[in-house]
Amino acid sequence: MIRIVKVATALTAASLALAACGSPNDTESGSSGTSSGASGGSAVKVGMAYDVGGRGDQSFNDSAAKGLDEAKAQLGAQTKESVATAGEAESAREERLQQLVEAGYTNVVAVGFAYAPAVKKVAADNPEAKFALVDSTDAKAANIQNIVFSEQEGSYLAGVVAAKKSKTGNIGFVGGVQTDLIKKFEAGYVAGAKATNPNIKVQVKYLTQPPNFSGFADPAAGKTAAEGMLSAGADVVYHAAGGSGSGVFTAVKAKNAMAIGVDSDQAKTAQADVRDAVITSVVKRVDVGVLEFIKQVKDGNLKSGEAVFDLKSNGVELATTGGKIDDLKAELDKVKADIVSGKIVVPTKP
Repeated sequence: MIRIVKVATALTAASLALAACGSPNDTESGSSGTSSGASGGSAVKVGMAYDVGGRGDQSFNDSAAKGLDEAKAQLGAQTKESVATAGEAESAREERLQQLVEAGYTNVVAVGFAYAPAVKKVAADNPEAKFALVDSTDAKAANIQNIVFSEQEGSYLAGVVAAKKSKTGNIGFVGGVQTDLIKKFEAGYVAGAKATNPNIKVQVKYLTQPPNFSGFADPAAGKTAAEGMLSAGADVVYHAAGGSGSGVFTAVKAKNAMAIGVDSDQAKTAQADVRDAVITSVVKRVDVGVLEFIKQVKDGNLKSGEAVFDLKSNGVELATTGGKIDDLKAELDKVKADIVSGKIVVPTKP
């Protein structure tokens, strides 16, 4: 039976991705450390398949990579990672996961909902292997853990911040790809902003539509979208667009406006010349989920099914780097408490 697990510990997680065999994007690292949970005392071997953008996207994939790095440092894990490419066929994702398994990396982290069909197939073909699927419940089995987040809750807090900080009463949201997952970010953000200022204007723009997922790795498109919002009066722009967010930051910085980042604490991870434009970020602790999965497989105790990370478990949170939302702490703490208690029910659809 698949179990639903609420995660309440603060661990660290990481994401890796695997391209075609022999690809220059493949990386493999070893550790002399051993894993007590691995058979024969050998180190736990973990393969990570990144989504488009891969390690270095300053956002979603990097949060997953952080967890992988923690697993290497804390658990002596041996790892192999590779990255998806925009527009690749579904067969490429299946092959990437299968190659990881065949190379001996039988604990596989698939970073992103786009991997769901591939995980479903490859997990069924390799019942002895264990899989973590980030951001999707569309593939379930006894050897699959679904690492999912309450993105709408963190985004609600971001909406409160945007409405409080905006001087024009006009804010923006840039989504990478118009999927149900990214709509959760939009829904929470708009709800939080309008609860704070019912008259606020919220501009919304998605960069691409499925099956085109390039909206997560197109900084130029992100920049153009944000420029349009700024020209139309927005002075705060929140993005949930992966690597495309760097373009949003560039546009916002040029207009001396304010940006809200996503997934990682982007006041730390964005390019140095735009970091001061980021007033906060909605941090998804993908690192927490990834590290927890690796600890479970190391100990031979995988909990299949949904591992849910929400505000209550600190699985989503607002970053405070730079002190730019310190003046809102008391109000944000109250809103968070109301969400956790159920007094505020945050929508998951716009």
